[in-house]
Amino acid sequence: MSHDKLIRMANQIAGFFATQPGRDQAERVAAHLKDFWGPEMRAALKAEAKVHEAELDDLVRRALPLI
Repeated sequence: MSHDKLIRMANQIAGFFATQPGRDQAERVAAHLKDFWGPEMRAALKAEAKVHEAELDDLVRRALPLI
């Protein structure tokens, strides 16, 4: 999967959880990624984040250490 697609998908997830009430949106993003993304996808996202961190939504950046 291309880095563009991984980042776009992660940012879309973050966009959804950003609209939800509460202060645990990053935790919810991490939980979603753990529940619905396989280990390979999560590892790929972490690798891409090292190179393309600026392209990631803040919620995704905050969720990465939690997955």
